[in-house]
Amino acid sequence: MIKVFLAVALLVAFSPPGFGQAGDSARQLVLRDIEGRTLRLSDYSGKVVLLNFWATWCAPCRAEMPDLVKWQREYRTRGLRIIGVTYPPEDPAEIRKFIKSLKVNYPIVLGDEKTKARFDQGEVLPITVVIDRKGVIREVIQGILFPEEFAEKIRPLLLTRKTK
Repeated sequence: MIKVFLAVALLVAFSPPGFGQAGDSARQLVLRDIEGRTLRLSDYSGKVVLLNFWATWCAPCRAEMPDLVKWQREYRTRGLRIIGVTYPPEDPAEIRKFIKSLKVNYPIVLGDEKTKARFDQGEVLPITVVIDRKGVIREVIQGILFPEEFAEKIRPLLLTRKTK
């Protein structure tokens, strides 16, 4: 019995980390946008990506969206790419109407429980996953991404250029 326990303990200790935690690669993530097109994070190599999980009914999500729109506009030339991930799944027609009313200037993809569970097991929304230029998850931020937090955690990633 002790040998079985030790074998399991060693297997867990030397297994690769689960996808979705700080330090993991996010490049293998593939999603569908609200038009049905495929979006691959591997296509965003060299960019700083914010995956923002949100819902139309979520008041904090709606409150942070104007800042996300502003940051996408201001930092796009520095390599920022924001991707909105609807969670839980919602009607694409309602999503289109909602994002049009807020003039959202970044892609919106359809998420589900499985997608969100890769990054967070709780029910908190919004959630922002910060992915660096190399495709590595830097952090998962629960709740509204405030301007001070953006300045501290994301802007420094935008000031560094991709290294080969």
